[in-house]
Amino acid sequence: MAGPQASLDLTHVLYDDDSYFSLALALVTLSPILLMPAYAALAVQSREYVICMMWLGQLAGEAFNLVLKHTIKQGRPSYSAANGYGFPSSHSQYMGYFASFLMLHLYFRHRFATTGSRILDQTLRVALYLALSAWALVVAYSRFYLRYHSVAQILWGFGIGVALGTSFYTVCELLPRLRPASIFGTLKSFLIQNPVSTWLQIRDGWDVWADGGREAEWLRWRAEWDKRRASGTKKTS
Repeated sequence: MAGPQASLDLTHVLYDDDSYFSLALALVTLSPILLMPAYAALAVQSREYVICMMWLGQLAGEAFNLVLKHTIKQGRPSYSAANGYGFPSSHSQYMGYFASFLMLHLYFRHRFATTGSRILDQTLRVALYLALSAWALVVAYSRFYLRYHSVAQILWGFGIGVALGTSFYTVCELLPRLRPASIFGTLKSFLIQNPVSTWLQIRDGWDVWADGGREAEWLRWRAEWDKRRASGTKKTS
């Protein structure tokens, strides 16, 4: 005889069918799910250490959230139609981690291409930080509006996510850079230089280039592209 069945509600979201705002929040609340395949694609394509670490930390955070839920066993609000435990909100924690880790990396390590105007460069950078923060906060708010979590469950989830993102980035990136001879620097070097990482061609682009190597790769592509175009033009002539 089969045991009791449970629902895996990854993409099953309830919303008010008469409200476009509710529909918009239902779509926003699904966005964290789309980040996982994006992580995988970036990790495989770039082989960047920081992206792999960010992905690993995100997965570890999800496991930690599951442990917390099944340890605390706090139910969802009485008005919620969702199943399972509700403390802390996993969506809020997910986005808190994602936004904090990425913004720290962009602030401390990444150099954006300049527009030629320092004011415009700073404006675009601030706009990016605000956009990431807004995305994370709207996802968290959607969990309250769609009646999946209480305010406390959302705030705790978001706070735990920010704490995890900040701590993980500090251990993986900031401390190894500031103190390369410390245990953190030694561990990072091992993670990049061991035979398996070498076979997988894992690299730390931001340790060599301020923009992670994006401009160098683009210049190499542009040179080859111009060369082929010039060669094609000569053959046509």
